[in-house]
Amino acid sequence: MSRTPVLYLSHGAPPLADDARWTRQLAGWSADLPKPQAILVVSAHWEEAPLTLGATETVPLVYDFWGFPDRFYQVKYAAPGAPELAAKVRKLLKSTTPVHDAPDRGLDHGAYVPLVEMYPDADIPVLQVSMPSLDPQELFDLGRKLAPLRDEGVLIIGSGFFTHNLSAMRETDGTDGTPPRWSTEFDRWGDEVINQGDVDALLDFQHKAPAAAVAHPRIEHFAPLFVTLGASETTGRTVIDGFWHGLAKRSLEFS
Repeated sequence: MSRTPVLYLSHGAPPLADDARWTRQLAGWSADLPKPQAILVVSAHWEEAPLTLGATETVPLVYDFWGFPDRFYQVKYAAPGAPELAAKVRKLLKSTTPVHDAPDRGLDHGAYVPLVEMYPDADIPVLQVSMPSLDPQELFDLGRKLAPLRDEGVLIIGSGFFTHNLSAMRETDGTDGTPPRWSTEFDRWGDEVINQGDVDALLDFQHKAPAAAVAHPRIEHFAPLFVTLGASETTGRTVIDGFWHGLAKRSLEFS
């Protein structure tokens, strides 16, 4: 079995389901991937230390958003739990990283919103793991520890948003408006350094990237990329790009 790719994706808000182009892109992407044996998700929407494993059996989703129409709170994604994957994660981390369990913690929207589009049959076991820190190097090291899972058909996904400043979304006009300069500059820089394989620059993006403090006033939506980088071996290729209400939705695959 060849190594399963590792992904960083911009997951969107619940209304992503109404964006026909984006949903087609996600569905097309998953169709081109080998079907994983299981999926491990690190989402921008779960920070908890020590590192914590979500439910290992199917439990209700976490609707961690407010102010949307009722239909977005009716979405279901009853993917099988992944107790075997959880055991493997514990084994990989046991000598270096404390691991806790949250048996009632369902998938949050950073996990299920893209998975509904990518794997709508919900027939692949999914495990969500918390980010125990936002420190780039710590998350990179976590990705390196989890990398052996790729040899067992596990799809590791870092789910965030390539630029993420909700208070500045008003600067754009809908999904087709011209994105603000801070978002385009950061996105262009990120694309360049990823193509160059400059991991050091990415880990130090708060000092190296243009408009970093505006593109990410808080870094939790960029942070899952560091897990992806740690779990990967090669430079990434962009699968989805463009902007959504001014936010860069660049999403990447690493072989």
